[in-house]
Amino acid sequence: MKTKEVSKAPKAPVKQRVNVVTLGCSKNIYDSEVLMGQLKGNAFDVVHEADKVGKNDIVVINTCGFIDNAKQESIDTILQYSELKEQGKVGKVIVTGCLSERYKPELEAEITNVDSWHGTNDLQNLLGSLGANYRHELIGERLLTTPSHFAYFKIAEGCNRPCSFCAIPLMRGKHMSTPMDELVRNAQSLAKQGTKELILIAQDLTYYGLDIYGKRNLDELLRRLSDVNGIEWIRLQYAYPSGFPMEILDAMNERENICKYLDMPLQHITDNMLKSMRRGITKQKTIDVVNEIRDRVPGIAMRTTLITGYPGETERDFEEMQQWVADTKFDRLGCFTYSHEEKTHAHSLVDDVPDEVKQERADAIMEIQQGISFDKNQEKVGQTFKVLIDKKDGDFFVGRTQYDSPEVDNEVLIDASVNYATVGSFVNVKVDSAEDFDLYGEIVK
Repeated sequence: MKTKEVSKAPKAPVKQRVNVVTLGCSKNIYDSEVLMGQLKGNAFDVVHEADKVGKNDIVVINTCGFIDNAKQESIDTILQYSELKEQGKVGKVIVTGCLSERYKPELEAEITNVDSWHGTNDLQNLLGSLGANYRHELIGERLLTTPSHFAYFKIAEGCNRPCSFCAIPLMRGKHMSTPMDELVRNAQSLAKQGTKELILIAQDLTYYGLDIYGKRNLDELLRRLSDVNGIEWIRLQYAYPSGFPMEILDAMNERENICKYLDMPLQHITDNMLKSMRRGITKQKTIDVVNEIRDRVPGIAMRTTLITGYPGETERDFEEMQQWVADTKFDRLGCFTYSHEEKTHAHSLVDDVPDEVKQERADAIMEIQQGISFDKNQEKVGQTFKVLIDKKDGDFFVGRTQYDSPEVDNEVLIDASVNYATVGSFVNVKVDSAEDFDLYGEIVK
């Protein structure tokens, strides 16, 4: 007797897992999240920076090409996964992002077993290389790599500024604002997923709207985002000092959910350095802008970034910057050593400050800032602040005040043995002690 064969429907092919590795700044984090949202919409199993990789994994490396250290890290990461591919430990390696945009021909010639190379505005082709379709209905959808309660929120791409040291326009192109209605919809979508803090990012926030509305429109965008139900904090990063639209400070004063925080990279302070850097501003105008911002928003936390060792920086230039940092007392400050970047205007200058001097100067600036930060933190002892809990780390719940961005600024540490908080929640914390860059406190009702 014959057994009857039962026909089975063919199984759908299992798509390979995609592991996205992100290097560089918050703009790259945002881009990776958009890519991951598209991949998920195409039914891929997608992860971010998996601890372990599988032999069938597709690894997508989102690179940074900003300065020497970042470029080297990106190259090292590409080589690491390229070697794993050679050993049969991963399936495919795909490279995207700023480094690939800037150096694709050179990279292709040197690293021959990468499956495909893509630039910063090449999402559709990248998806195509994976057998995925770009889905327009997913615009604004992302897979967050940050804790769900905060999200980087890119409002524009590219930059029109002529800064001599900066290669970003070479990698990101001209400034393009995202339409306001689209941004509001994106914010509403994030809020429905539990996001409470939007960290606004762009190469230059203050240019927002000029290209599509004919005027600087960041203040209107802030008000519209402030009206989104569920958004409790809105934070501004990467503002440019020249032509700074003071009307955004009015929005900051009007709306409680716009943090009294501003990240404004100033880069240097002496007139000859600012002129050579093509910053479009003088020392006195810089001082005036900082003072007016502080006058109009009492208690605002200002963060800045400086460069040491720019071509032609003399000891006198550096001493003048040191004194200005000591006098101005920024709440937050970071310092980079100058990186001599091809095809930038400054590349035609002689990179005449030795690397060790660049680093010594950066260290000296950060030593001054450490003392400033300690003094400012001591003033907070005894005060109570609204704190957003980011994580539990060991014996502490770790959070931030409205005056701090994640990763780069101060943290508030709360003893978990005597306090309880939920990650992603807001609590009131009374500060009982402080160090250079950390506050310690107890939750109060």
